[in-house]
Amino acid sequence: MFPKFTFIFGGAASGKSAYAEQLSVSSGKNRFYLATSQIFDAEMQVKIDRHVAQRGSGWRTVEAPLELAGALSELDADDICLIDCATMWLSNHLLADSDLATAQERLLTAVADTPASVVVVSNEVGYGIVPDNALARQFREAQGRLNIALAAKADLVISVTVGLPHVLKGQLP
Repeated sequence: MFPKFTFIFGGAASGKSAYAEQLSVSSGKNRFYLATSQIFDAEMQVKIDRHVAQRGSGWRTVEAPLELAGALSELDADDICLIDCATMWLSNHLLADSDLATAQERLLTAVADTPASVVVVSNEVGYGIVPDNALARQFREAQGRLNIALAAKADLVISVTVGLPHVLKGQLP
């Protein structure tokens, strides 16, 4: 049986998105992709185009840079939803000066309430040095808190390093 909530995290360019996509495809469910990135420059456009090509067909994409709860509420038990990624979603909220605690609670509630299976991808940002500016330190702390909260609620937690998955909690389907 496929887990209700899977949390996949790792460093930048670690292979976590590709792994999350493969895992989602293996579920056999209707696939939804909640995209949290916003295109502000050509580099981001190239990255998004590469991710779209990598995913291939069979996905319904919903742009959701800030509001994930509404999209999750529309899904049913025959669906799987890949949220890629919580890091961009958090960045968007931080830059929009949102109440991060409220946004996080809404996300956790929406994931718990949807009948769909949910896979959330996120970056691990705590392995590096302490950032030299207040905004970067605020982001790092908020990302750490979000990742801890997501992992606590998840049925399956997977760390991806150099493309290799390491199960930290639960069992692979």
